[in-house]
Amino acid sequence: MNTPVKIGISACLVGRKVRYDGGHKQDHFLTDTLGQYVAYVPVCPEAEAGLGIPREPMRLEGDPKAPRLVTEKTRKDLTASMLRWVRKRARDPENEGLCGFIFKARSPSCGTKGVKIFTEKNRCAKKGVGLFARAFMDHFPLIPVQDEGRLQNPRLRENFLEAVFVLRRWRASLKEQRARGSLAAFHTRHKLLIMSHSVEHYRAMGRLVAKAKDIPLKDLYDTYQGHLLAALRLKTTTKKHANVLQRMLRYFKKTLLADEKQELLAAIQYYRCGDVPLIVPITLINHYACKYNEPYLRQQYYLHPDPVELQIKNHV
Repeated sequence: MNTPVKIGISACLVGRKVRYDGGHKQDHFLTDTLGQYVAYVPVCPEAEAGLGIPREPMRLEGDPKAPRLVTEKTRKDLTASMLRWVRKRARDPENEGLCGFIFKARSPSCGTKGVKIFTEKNRCAKKGVGLFARAFMDHFPLIPVQDEGRLQNPRLRENFLEAVFVLRRWRASLKEQRARGSLAAFHTRHKLLIMSHSVEHYRAMGRLVAKAKDIPLKDLYDTYQGHLLAALRLKTTTKKHANVLQRMLRYFKKTLLADEKQELLAAIQYYRCGDVPLIVPITLINHYACKYNEPYLRQQYYLHPDPVELQIKNHV
């Protein structure tokens, strides 16, 4: 857990000059901020497939479910050669250790959604997926993915990074001896985090862990993993977070002084109204959990966003 989390990324986003015009699209948040806590695995499908740098611009045409990759001026169809590389690269063993992938938005090879697809009449619809992005997501449906454009949205960035670091912890737990007690311990520390994404998954996972002794160990772990990663794909909302914050109040029912309870209730209400970021009530709850030695809350990952320096819950 002391090693950086491993994330795949479109090579142009880390400053590599691999784009069609010989340039790059370096994203300084990704390189200068997030880059301090992750180990990137840069990939450029078009350059690595041997299409050259610089190269003629390309676009996707035809059926959005199975588009062709065609050069814009010379009209050369590169679909077959690109797909051969894509299928091989998507299954590269190096990808197995990835806990996430950040793709270049709107790219005909890397866009995760909203990629332009042109019809025979040259009409354009923004409903395509890049060839490599589609193959990667099909082969690794459980790995969190996002494009750099959508990571500008603080809530989407929070969801993506939270999923990445939870997946890293889950994989670390899988490397240890698998046991029902270990799974229960993992679940206990992640309960509130899971609830902030989906109450339904939280309840289903709770029932699963409660019946763990009746389920074969492999089936137990596989089912739990499916629930966990499905929950993390669901976005958090202010309402979901406020529900979790209110739930945590129960643990202070017999300990908080009247003015402390009012202070915490006010912080939750200010957050609910959009006046303060989530980190404000979280910090206050952390303070009271330490002050009154509330062990259950002190071990919750929900109260300790990872890593702290990224400030993923500091947005309003």
